[in-house]
Amino acid sequence: MIAQEETPESLTIDAADRLQNMSQLVDVKHNGMSAIGAPFDATDGTCLAFAWFRSGAASAFARRALRRSRGHLLMIQPVSTVLETKAADIELVHVSKQYGDSLAVDAIDLRIAGGQYCCLLGPSGCGKTSTLRMIAGHESVTEGDILIAGRNVTRAEPAARGTAMVFQNYALFPHLSALDNVAFSLKMRGIAKDVRRKRAAELLELVAMSAYAERKPAQLSGGQQQRVALARALLNQPGCLLLDEPLSALDPFLRVQMRAELKRWQKELGITFVHVTHSQEEAMALADLVVVMSHGRIEQSGTPHEVFNRPRTEFVARFLGGHNVFKTNGRLFTVRADHLRIVPHGITPVQNAGGDNGMTRIGGVPCTVREAEYQGTHLRMTLDPLDGSPELISLVSDGDYDPARLGPEARVVVWWNEQDAHPLAA
Repeated sequence: MIAQEETPESLTIDAADRLQNMSQLVDVKHNGMSAIGAPFDATDGTCLAFAWFRSGAASAFARRALRRSRGHLLMIQPVSTVLETKAADIELVHVSKQYGDSLAVDAIDLRIAGGQYCCLLGPSGCGKTSTLRMIAGHESVTEGDILIAGRNVTRAEPAARGTAMVFQNYALFPHLSALDNVAFSLKMRGIAKDVRRKRAAELLELVAMSAYAERKPAQLSGGQQQRVALARALLNQPGCLLLDEPLSALDPFLRVQMRAELKRWQKELGITFVHVTHSQEEAMALADLVVVMSHGRIEQSGTPHEVFNRPRTEFVARFLGGHNVFKTNGRLFTVRADHLRIVPHGITPVQNAGGDNGMTRIGGVPCTVREAEYQGTHLRMTLDPLDGSPELISLVSDGDYDPARLGPEARVVVWWNEQDAHPLAA
C-alpha cells in the first residue's frame, strides 16, 4: 500500500489546468474509497495529485470529473514513489478452489519472494492454472487468503492487485496495430494520444518490436504476437506478471529463443514473474522457484537444482524425467538416468575400492534393451527389467555405445553407485 500524506481538505486544484500532461493514471484504494490519480503539475513537477471518489463510483465518471472539474486534493506524493515499479511478493495461505464437487486446488501454502521467477509445473488438471487465475483475480477463492505485497487481495478486483496477465492465446485485437494494441488500455482511460503512443512505443522497444509497430496481429509471427502481448501487460507497471503457458503455441526453436528472452526481460524489469507450464525443460531453464503440483496439491517447491537432484516423492521424480525409481525392502529411492550404468549380460563391472571417490557399485538388475534412441552426443536407452518392474532409462555416450552388445533386444545388467541413490518419501 502506498503511503500518502494528507493535506488540508480546503486545498483544491483545477484539474483542467493542472493535468494536461498526464502520462499515467493510477487506480488506488484507501479507507474504503476509490481513487483516480494523475501526475500533478506542481512547482517542482515532482508531485502526484489524487482526486478521491466514493466507493463504487464509476471509473469513467471519476476520470471525467478529474479532467473537467475541480478535483478535491486530499494528498500529495512524489511521482517517483508511486510510479516506480516494485517487485511484489506473493503469499498463498491455505488456498483452495472448488468447482462443484471437484476440488481443483487443495489447501496450498506458497510464498513467492518479490523479484523471483516462479514456475508452476505439473500435468493437465493439477491445479496450476486455477492457482494462477486466483492470484490474478479471474477466479474466486473458495477458502484461504492471497496476499500481494503484504496486502490481502483475496476479494479485490483484478485491476486493484498490481498484477498483469499474459494469456495463452495472447488476446490481441485483430483490427489494431501492434502499437495500438499496447496502448489500448490508456486510450480507455482517456490518456492523450501522443502520450499513450509514446509509452507504448517505449515498451515495444523493450521487447524488440519497434520495427513492427504498425503491423496488425495477422502480419506477425507467433513469437512477435507474444512480444506485443507482453508489452501490453507491462503498460501499467505491474509488480507481478502472470503468464499462462506463454510458450506452448510456439515451435520448438522459437520456444527456446523466447525462453531466453523472458528470462532476460524478467531480470531487467526486476519484477515477479509467475509462469504456468507443463514443460519440465521450460521450468528448469527459467525458474528461480519451481513449484511442482499434482491433484491440486504442491508436491515440492525449490530451486531447479534442488527439485531435480533431490525429488521428494515418486511423482516428482517420474514427472521431471531423467530419473529411475527403485523399490527395495519397502523403501523407495531414485537414481538419475545419467548415473545408471549398463553392461552386457554376464559381465560384472569392476568394484571401485578407494578410487573414484571410494564409490561402491550396487544394483545388478537384469534387463532387456527395448530401444536405443540416438540423441547426438548420447543414446537414450529404454530398458525392461526381467522381473516386470517399471522401465528404466539410461544415458550412454555415443562413444561407449556398442550396438552388437547394447542394441535392442540385448540382455544387459544395470548398476549404479551407492552415493547416487536418493531416497524418496513414501
